[in-house]
Amino acid sequence: MRKAIFPGSFDPITLGHYDIISRGITLFDELVIAIGINADKKYMFSLEERKHFIEQAFKDQPKVSVMTYEGLTVDFCKKIDAQFILRGLRNPADFEFEKAIAHTNRKLSEIETVFLLTSSGKSYISSSIVRDVIRNNGDYTGLVPETVRVKQ
Repeated sequence: MRKAIFPGSFDPITLGHYDIISRGITLFDELVIAIGINADKKYMFSLEERKHFIEQAFKDQPKVSVMTYEGLTVDFCKKIDAQFILRGLRNPADFEFEKAIAHTNRKLSEIETVFLLTSSGKSYISSSIVRDVIRNNGDYTGLVPETVRVKQ
């Protein structure tokens, strides 16, 4: 059974994340959306809200589950017996950043990282851009799944 995690803060989940998750479902038998907890980071949405957004967005997809974790991603993978880490790439800067993390993870464990390119129509979307649009009362509805739209 191929089990992967898709780690992130998902503050909030965007259509870019949704794209990677939807395509990742076809590659793995189980996909755990792993919300990392970082006590030093200030989030716009609570952990419960972020988890709810994702659970509702994929409520009809039995291969998707949502969990939270603290600490190293590779340790979480070992804990839940996931063999893969799924990551999305929007641009060359993402690739360089993610490549360094993937190499480090391979040094620490046997876990493989699988990269998917975000669909071209979604490659400009990031959670930080969405948060900025929300803070400034802009129309963010074309950037996030319906489950986030109904929240605001």
